[in-house]
Parts: sequence; structure tokens; C-alpha cells
Amino acid sequence: MLDSLFVRASLAGIGVALAAGPLGSFVVWRRMAYFSDATAHASILGVAMALAFDISIFSGALLMAIIMALGVQSLTSRGRSMDTALGVLSYSALAIGMVAVSLTSGVRIDISALLFGEILIVQGADLALIWGGAAVVFALLWWRWSALLTATVSPELAQAAGLNPRVEQFILTIALALTVAVAIKVVGVLLIGALLIIPAAAARPFSSTPERMAVLATVGGVVSVLVGLSAAWEFDVLAGPAIVCAAAALFVTSMLVQGVRALRSDG
Repeated sequence: MLDSLFVRASLAGIGVALAAGPLGSFVVWRRMAYFSDATAHASILGVAMALAFDISIFSGALLMAIIMALGVQSLTSRGRSMDTALGVLSYSALAIGMVAVSLTSGVRIDISALLFGEILIVQGADLALIWGGAAVVFALLWWRWSALLTATVSPELAQAAGLNPRVEQFILTIALALTVAVAIKVVGVLLIGALLIIPAAAARPFSSTPERMAVLATVGGVVSVLVGLSAAWEFDVLAGPAIVCAAAALFVTSMLVQGVRALRSDG
């Protein structure tokens, strides 16, 4: 029984890591860390909406994540401060969503599972959803990889090449919202941003090309999932936070290795 639970949890975490690795690289390159947090926080409001209208939690979370991402993008394109827009929308959506979930009548839901994930109780249908969502995200990034890179390096260069930077941003927005929606079950809304950012940040010092960084970030995410799950089994702690702690340890190791390499090159 424990083995089957661990296998399903591992497959769920790996599915999210496969989407979060390359997408997280773009989040780091574009400095969208707070953007990903705001999108994740809004998904709580989507959960409340799903419960109120008796639709799937995935659908509600995805819809609100997309609305939040597009809302922030609209505000910033009109010249408003990115930090201010993200702060107001992110915390407002999180607070309203938590209150709405608490007030939903006739439905019992574990708030801590929404915040920190419940990867150890994923079922076959959850795995299909996670891997299906990850496949869509991976396909989107594969399809638009060169265009997304060009728009990330320079919007002006993208326009000169006949690309529309807003379209590329929209594609990233959809991919981010989809990743958030499928990752809720794994690490919860408070930790999704960490799984996107930390493995990519750990991979950055060892990446000579964007493709190498995306691959290393994906590998780092998978390692973090497996190590975190193993620690959760061993020490009986929450799996979502354990996965993020493993990712944080990977980042610290990355920084230490980079520091040692710098000392050797100076010597």
C-alpha cells in the first residue's frame, strides 16, 4: 500500500517538475517571480468558485489563474507599477479566496491541503490531469521556444523579426496558469512559485545555453520531488514543504559549488 502511494506521489511530482523546469527558466529570465505567486494565490479564489458552482476544482483554479495573469499583464502594460499591481491583486485574491472557501456551505475542504498540497493522496485521475497539463505546457514551450527566447532577450528584436511580444507573453501566461492549476495537488498554492523558481535558479550558474538551463532545472525539480517525498515518508512531515526544502537545499549546494569554482579560478 505504501509503495503504491509513493509511486503515485512520485509520478505526480515528476509530472509537475517536467512542466515547471522549462517554464521556471522563463520565469527567472523575465523576473516574473512575483507574477507566478500572484497567479497561484488567485487559484484559491478559483477553488471557491468551483465549489460554489459545482464544477471541477481544476477548472475553477485554471480560470482564475488565467484571469489574474491577464489582469496583471493589462495593468502593467498601462504603466502601473508591477510590484504594486502584483501586491494588491495577489494578497486580495488570496484573502478573498480563503474567506470564500471557508464560507462555502455544505462542503468540507482541507485548507492546509490547498495551501501546502496533498500529493500523498493523489489518485489515477489526478495523475492523468497532471501529466495531461504538463504535456500541454511542454508542447506550448516546445512550439514557441525560439520566439519566446527572442521576446525574452529583447521585445524590440522580436518585433524586428516579425514576432508580437504580447502574443509570446500571452502564451507564457497560459502555460503558467495551467502549471499552477495542475500543481495545486502537489505542493499547494503557497509553494508553487518555489517549485518554479528554485530549481531554475539553482541551474542558472551551470548553464551555458537556455536549453541546458531548462534541462538542468527540470532535473533539479525531479530530484527535489523524489528527495522531498522520501524525507516526508521518513520523518512524517508535510510532503509539499519537504519538496520545497529539498529544492532549497539544491539551491544552496549550487551556490556553494559556484563559490568553490570561483575561488579555484581566482587562485
